[in-house]
Amino acid sequence: MSIRAAERSSPARRGLLLLVPFLIFVLVFGLARYASSVGVDSSAQESNPFADRTQFTWTGSAARQAAESASGSDRAVLERLAGVPTGIWLTPEAHPPGSVGEFVTGIVQAADEAGKVPVLVVYGITDRDCIDGESSGGLPPDQYEEWVEQIAEAAGTESVAILEPDALATAEECDQLDQRTELLGDAVDRLVDGGPTVYVDAGHGSWTDPGVMASMLSAVGVDKARGFSTNVSGYESDEDEAAYAEAVSSALTSPTHWVIDTSRNGAGSDGEWCNPAGRALGQEPDHVSAGGLDARLWIKPPGESDGTCGGGPGAGEFWTERALELARNAGW
Repeated sequence: MSIRAAERSSPARRGLLLLVPFLIFVLVFGLARYASSVGVDSSAQESNPFADRTQFTWTGSAARQAAESASGSDRAVLERLAGVPTGIWLTPEAHPPGSVGEFVTGIVQAADEAGKVPVLVVYGITDRDCIDGESSGGLPPDQYEEWVEQIAEAAGTESVAILEPDALATAEECDQLDQRTELLGDAVDRLVDGGPTVYVDAGHGSWTDPGVMASMLSAVGVDKARGFSTNVSGYESDEDEAAYAEAVSSALTSPTHWVIDTSRNGAGSDGEWCNPAGRALGQEPDHVSAGGLDARLWIKPPGESDGTCGGGPGAGEFWTERALELARNAGW
């Protein structure tokens, strides 16, 4: 499958068809979320987490392991790649309930000792990747809530949580809007109360109409979080994502903040989403203090496969050839 099913019709047309029902849904569900979240401490969401600390580089990354087994110019490229901080993905398959808290504690402690900010990507929602299936999995609702609670308790106040890439962007097409909204709203409350700075994922600009996404973000309580993330694991250009993020924020009742994943967008998008050829690394992570953009981040570790397409291994598996291609296409 070369183009996400969610991208087959234009964002504007989908927006016109879906915005009115979403507004009704937001009004009803939003009141319920407000009533259930009174008392949630959102003080950690008030400032840019990257203003005083840069993103943490995890020494246990797959890129680091690949560099150790490489040689020559490949090793040099991979070592440089391993030195750039990326998101640390939390999945119930790799870090199940009962052990995820210990793993997060270790990451947070290492980051604190280095004076850095760990970026944790929470990716375990029920029926995850319900469209394409390359990253299928996740936990049943009751287990998911407990899993998120364990992450929240361990994350502390000096970390960042990117909440569920693709979950809102796929919710309508997967006929899971009600369940996704409830689970994500609960996750926002738990994470905000636990202390990390939270960004709820908002897909990307070629996927969802900004007004529709703003309605969904409002329904899950983005006003209690720091803001939202865009282009996670995507290839959309900086310019396109900046315009999309501005439009989403402007459509919210109260404009908010956002981060953009630039890990693989150096050549922009050609409409392909699964291991497209000719792509390149994007701008390296940096803190931004102007407007609503908090930072450009490498949330998706470059070199991790999008799935079994284009000769790639399973989703999330490190693919050395892909990592080298992305780096060399960026002029490394």
